Amino acid sequence: MSRRPDLSIGTLSEQDHAFYGLVWAGTTLAARVDRELTRVHGLPLSWFEVLLWLNGQSEPVASSDLGAKTMLSRSQVSRVLDALVARGLAVRSPSPTDARSVQVELTEEGRAAFDTADATRRAVLGPVFTELLDQDDIRALEAVWRKLKQSPAR
Repeated sequence: MSRRPDLSIGTLSEQDHAFYGLVWAGTTLAARVDRELTRVHGLPLSWFEVLLWLNGQSEPVASSDLGAKTMLSRSQVSRVLDALVARGLAVRSPSPTDARSVQVELTEEGRAAFDTADATRRAVLGPVFTELLDQDDIRALEAVWRKLKQSPAR
């Protein structure tokens, strides 16, 4: 059996290495969470993200506002909301201020589903993220995330 060569991406600058490290970490952690949320709860990560934003609201929100906040496109948000409504996890209602739009909120079942899915998410991330990082690491990541989020979108 022939031995496979070790692959290398070559010499990278610190900036490039940091960038690809962020991409790797985000992709890897998101894939782990997505697999487990889908396996245990039948909730893909995209659904969980919408549940996360809705769970943080005390009032119904315009579905267009979810498209602006999530990492999903408007059409993806619409499809996720269709699925969540079909499962009884969210409800749509006409907007009281704009006859052309609807607002959405979680049902009690939706809030319960979010809570159990969030516990699963935390359990998945424990050994590969939260248990590996100390409070200084978390603060540093938060600082980086805030700087990157402040960058104007182009």
